[in-house]
Amino acid sequence: MTKTSERLRLGIDVGGTNTDAALLCGKTVVATAKSFTTADVRSGVVNVVSAILAKSGADRGLIDAVMIGTTQFVNAFVQRRDLIPVAILRVSLPKADGVPPLAGWPDDIAKIVGGQVYMVGGGSYYTGKDYAPLDEEAIRAAAVDARARGLHAFAVASNFAPIRPDLETRTRDIVLDEIPDANITISSDVGGIGLKDRENAAIINASLSHLGGKVISSLQQALAELLIAAPIFISQNDGTLMTPDVAARLPILTCSAGPTNSIRGAAFLTGLSDAIVADIGGTTTDIGFLTRGFPRETTAANYIGGVRTNFRMPDVLSIGVGGGSLVDLPDGGGCKVGPRSVGFRLAQEGLIFGGDTLTASDIAVRAGQAEIGDPSKVAHIPAETVEAALDSIHDQIEEAIDQIKVNAAPLPLLLVGGGNIIVSRPLRGTSEVLRPEHAEVANAVGAAIALVSGRIDKLYDVPTIGRETALQMAKDEARAVAIAAGADPDQVEIVDVVELPMMHMRAGATQIKVRAVGPIASLA
Repeated sequence: MTKTSERLRLGIDVGGTNTDAALLCGKTVVATAKSFTTADVRSGVVNVVSAILAKSGADRGLIDAVMIGTTQFVNAFVQRRDLIPVAILRVSLPKADGVPPLAGWPDDIAKIVGGQVYMVGGGSYYTGKDYAPLDEEAIRAAAVDARARGLHAFAVASNFAPIRPDLETRTRDIVLDEIPDANITISSDVGGIGLKDRENAAIINASLSHLGGKVISSLQQALAELLIAAPIFISQNDGTLMTPDVAARLPILTCSAGPTNSIRGAAFLTGLSDAIVADIGGTTTDIGFLTRGFPRETTAANYIGGVRTNFRMPDVLSIGVGGGSLVDLPDGGGCKVGPRSVGFRLAQEGLIFGGDTLTASDIAVRAGQAEIGDPSKVAHIPAETVEAALDSIHDQIEEAIDQIKVNAAPLPLLLVGGGNIIVSRPLRGTSEVLRPEHAEVANAVGAAIALVSGRIDKLYDVPTIGRETALQMAKDEARAVAIAAGADPDQVEIVDVVELPMMHMRAGATQIKVRAVGPIASLA
């Protein structure tokens, strides 16, 4: 038991199977704990926080902030549960009507989410100039019709909304006039420039709006029950923080918080800022790229539950290899580990725990790589089977590393997650393999160290205003967004700038993306 009288931060990660916690004092991990995730979320958080407080002997009154990451929302959408139908308003006529909303969606999820589609007039060019006035009467009529259908969740999308968000906010205000308790997602809050993918993200978010309020309320109730009065922050996809109110309103921004926190936690635990990170769980290995201390973000379209979106996500490759992966030994010889897995049933079905299923964890114990369960239960496994299984595990991870790298230069590989015991050999494409202390709760550590961010993703008329002026405008806007979100104004820094010339546009516009980050003002 470690006692401290210094100020503390509590990081929590609520996963589909386990809820992890890490208590930090400055750059020191004071204590960690794991507990099973519960259906109500609240009791699982209470259990793991109670355990970590008992283990550390820390005074809960010394906790300055609680940072929570969760996969509850992405799991719900992927599993098609706890979703509500959405009224979809596309503000674009007479343009952008060739591909309707929900086009390309899997049929099962489109039937659940697609409450009603409304196409209304209004929109602007990328320059911000209107090409059609907003049809307020049509918007009002859509709201009245949606109310008659019993719809209370709305997704609003318009052309070039990141440049002209006022078209969407005015649409939202008109809907609220008719339905004051409506949950409305405007696409400029969740996506990038492209209309269709941004609209998809808004629809997904709106379908999760009821669950968003429910889960965030459960997390707040858990901390209140634990008598922890510290402010609560929620992790978002880019490894930074948002307030519970924003998370309840925009739950889609948490969809990749789990792997992102693991990558950030790995960086913190090793002190490295550029590396490959493999987060190995019970079912999958998620491999990401750490650049300047943050996850590298994908430039390709993202898919959530089969739906294409364009909001910020870490560039992570997932393969079906984990601690609970089944070891397949076909009659014709050979060996293949994964992609099928016993998952959270490992403690009941794995050989080392008295079960009758051969898993990757059993192989790791038989090879002397880990001390869990009862080693005598796997003593009968032939050495050649162990080697063949280890070959399969390492070959698959090596292939994934090769896919995610952008050049041939070797980089350190950081192993985190509870299933990291299945890796025991050097891996091609890596300079070294590191397994930091507290690797099994790197996700909770990543949540505890998260910063506040501000982002800008807009088109700028560079030929007219000049490149340097455009960049400075974007940086200033990103800093302002970060400060408004709670970052310390004196410590905000620009960590990422991307310029994408729109060569297909005659006017020569440039898409500029800027990210600014800083510590929470109240904790700086």
